[in-house]
Amino acid sequence: MMEEKRACPVLWVVVPCFNEEETLPVTNELFKRELEALVREGKADAASRVLFVDDGSKDGTWSIVQRLAAACPEFEGMALSRNRGHQNALLAGLSEASRFCDVAISIDCDGQDDVTAMEAMLDAYADGCDIVYGVRSSRTADSMFKRSTAQGFYRLMEKMGVETVYNHADYRLLSKRAIDGLLRFEEVNVFLRGMVPLVGFKSTCVYYERHERMAGESHYPFKKMLGLAVDGITSLSIKPIRLIACAGFVISALSFVGVLWAIVTALQGNGVAGWASTVCIVCFMGGIQLVSLGVIGEYVGKTYLETKRRPRFIVDRTTYEETGREGS
Repeated sequence: MMEEKRACPVLWVVVPCFNEEETLPVTNELFKRELEALVREGKADAASRVLFVDDGSKDGTWSIVQRLAAACPEFEGMALSRNRGHQNALLAGLSEASRFCDVAISIDCDGQDDVTAMEAMLDAYADGCDIVYGVRSSRTADSMFKRSTAQGFYRLMEKMGVETVYNHADYRLLSKRAIDGLLRFEEVNVFLRGMVPLVGFKSTCVYYERHERMAGESHYPFKKMLGLAVDGITSLSIKPIRLIACAGFVISALSFVGVLWAIVTALQGNGVAGWASTVCIVCFMGGIQLVSLGVIGEYVGKTYLETKRRPRFIVDRTTYEETGREGS
């Protein structure tokens, strides 16, 4: 039996912002034009909105959001009480949007993701998909370093047992029930690229070309990408612990062989006192132990944070509460 096409949904576009006073004045028109086009073409309801989530910015980002919301009814804003990081800001925006929308699309503020792909996402939603991943069709525009590190990131996640969509970041569509399912994951250590696939429901991919950043500077250098990978692996996989255990068994077996060799050599009277081999073994074992303790410590720290049950974000204020619009 064929599924009925879903009715024209109320769409909220969730845009996390952190120190985007240079970018937001440029990209807000991009979001507005696309939203108006979707409404005009009957892809989205007239009650659809763009929600800017200010993640504790230190510049004038919130002032810009307030001005945009006051001047244009399609724009809404939400400010977190302090900087909580991109993933938590995005989750906060989705949580708030789910109060008013049928479907939400998350997208970064920098204008690199092709906003016209939203139409294809909504078409997939109309056909019954609850999750639609925006996936880059190629990385030819990236530098060799950026391309190789990004590809290495996805391969590492796969090897470590974390389910992700290759070349997908945080440009995605989620239906209201998919958002509600995502919000049932209560962990403090948030890695949405790995959590969303765990929600389940019918999903598909929409492919698009990524552009150059329209203004400002990237807030995701290599150091942050590396930190994101560590968070993703340690939040969603215990494979590193298993690798440590396997390495421990292998090293123990080699050490046992070495002990037997040392005993046999001593009994034969051929033992030679030497410091080089001793130093090599001590340094090797010391390095292995420190790395192992570091990985285990990362998991212990994550467990410690989870047991505290601290809130993932705290909303300071919203533009619709300030104006009394209540999300229109």
